[in-house]
Amino acid sequence: MEKILIATKNEGKAREYRQIFAPKGFTVVTLNDLPEKIEIEENGKTFIENATLKATALAEQTNVLTLADDSGLCVDALAGAPGIYSARYAGDHDDQANKAKLLQELKDVQGQARSAHFHCAIVVVKPDKTRLVVEGKVDGLILEEEHGTGGFGYDPLFYYPELGRSFAELSMEEKNKVSHRGRAVAMLLEKFDEWWD
Repeated sequence: MEKILIATKNEGKAREYRQIFAPKGFTVVTLNDLPEKIEIEENGKTFIENATLKATALAEQTNVLTLADDSGLCVDALAGAPGIYSARYAGDHDDQANKAKLLQELKDVQGQARSAHFHCAIVVVKPDKTRLVVEGKVDGLILEEEHGTGGFGYDPLFYYPELGRSFAELSMEEKNKVSHRGRAVAMLLEKFDEWWD
C-alpha cells in the first residue's frame, strides 16, 4: 500500500485527508508519526512557496510522497495582510490575539471596504521532486464582531455573503463545500490520479 505524509500535526486535518486518500489505497501518516522531529523554516513569500518548502524538505528526508498546505486570510484594506503571517499575526498561533489585532486594524473601515478572502495552496511532492500544485480561494467580508462558535482561527469574523453567515456559523459540511481548503482539495482530487500515474 502506498504511503502519503501529510505535513501537519493537526488531527482534524489528518482525518480530512484520510477520507480523501484511503479510497485511493494510500495510508496517511502525519508529522506525529515520524520517529524524529523535522524542523522546516517557512521563509517563503507566498502560500505556494511555503507549502513547497515544507513538502519538498519532508519528501527528501523521508523518501515518502508528501502533501503540505499553507493558507491564510488576506484583507484588501490591509494590502493583503495578514496573508502568510495569518497564524502569527499578533503572536504565534494565538487566535484571540490575532482576531483582536485584525478588528483593531479595521476599526475605521466600513462595509464593503472590509472585503477579504481566504487562500489555500496545496503542494504534493514525490520523492523524485515531481510536484503537483493546486490553489483555492473564497471571498467574503470581515465582520465588526465575532459570530458563531464553530471553526477556528478567523472563522467567526469571516462573513460569507452567499450563505449569509460567518464561517463559524456553518456546519463542517457546509464549510468544506465552499472554503478555500475545500476548493483546493476539489482541484487536488481532479488532478491527482493523472499526476500520480
